[in-house]
Amino acid sequence: MKLASLRDTRRDGTLIVVSRDLTRAVQVPSIAQTLQQAIEQWDRVRPLLQEVSDALNGQVRNDAFALDPEALASPFPRAFQFLDGSVYLHHMEKARKARGAEMPPNYKTEPLMYQGLSDRFIGPREPMRIPDESLGLDYEAELAVVVDDVPMGTPASEAGRHIKLLMLLNDYTLRTLTRTELPKGFGFMQAKPTSAFSPVAVTLDEVGAAWDGEKLDRPILSSINGQPVGRANTGRDMFFTYPTLIAHAARTRSLGAGTIIGAGAVSNLDPQTGHACLAEKRADEELRDGKATTPWLKFGDRVRIDMLDASGASIFGAIDNVVAPG
Repeated sequence: MKLASLRDTRRDGTLIVVSRDLTRAVQVPSIAQTLQQAIEQWDRVRPLLQEVSDALNGQVRNDAFALDPEALASPFPRAFQFLDGSVYLHHMEKARKARGAEMPPNYKTEPLMYQGLSDRFIGPREPMRIPDESLGLDYEAELAVVVDDVPMGTPASEAGRHIKLLMLLNDYTLRTLTRTELPKGFGFMQAKPTSAFSPVAVTLDEVGAAWDGEKLDRPILSSINGQPVGRANTGRDMFFTYPTLIAHAARTRSLGAGTIIGAGAVSNLDPQTGHACLAEKRADEELRDGKATTPWLKFGDRVRIDMLDASGASIFGAIDNVVAPG
């Protein structure tokens, strides 16, 4: 099942069920007005939404309309909580080396995680606006999970059952600001503006055997201005899995339904898979050539992130943002 949110005058948009091929959709106001409402009543509404999805994919419906990606908000236009981890240690080590920072002493025993801006996400086809190019805008191609209510103290062995939806994520970062903000010791604030998510969120059955209960075995594709940058597999070289991230986040508090959890920029040990962010690409240039030559994102640059199934069809639809002045 694939779900999305139509952009309208309401902050949380309107929930729609989307066909598997991402071409058609139907509104479901009698089931749930928004995706947040749906995730809060997931056990009740999941079968009802599935019936609509099955009918949409199996026959022509009079209430179906052609899906326009430009009309979509983020699946969750805003969320009560957005957490992002960093589980691909290969990426973390390079990113920290590039800004002259040491690795934390417990990075192999406890996941790194920060709480990000969540009161407004940009849509999958909206401009990414920043006030100044000199702030060093970077993208990060990630896979995020959405959970239902997670009780405090939930162990990793039970956390996986709380994962209900998957989305692609572009976790934008202002790299110039990380050099001055992170040493303060309070984590990200200005250096993490807003983020973008894929046009649709999908249930786990939509990815089939590629999801093993802890991670997804598919490449995440990123490009800038049509030029491929990375195609690392999201399920490889993860030091911590999604259930571990959920358990870590729920150690001292419960997680409300609709909490979004990312795992950080995807990075594989195989250099042929490229890069899921410019910071890592620049770090490789510094290590190889003594200096970085790849620029940060500029006004007018277009960043695209997508994921294809085994037949070559897009699973989530593509995040496709143009960088623009704020």
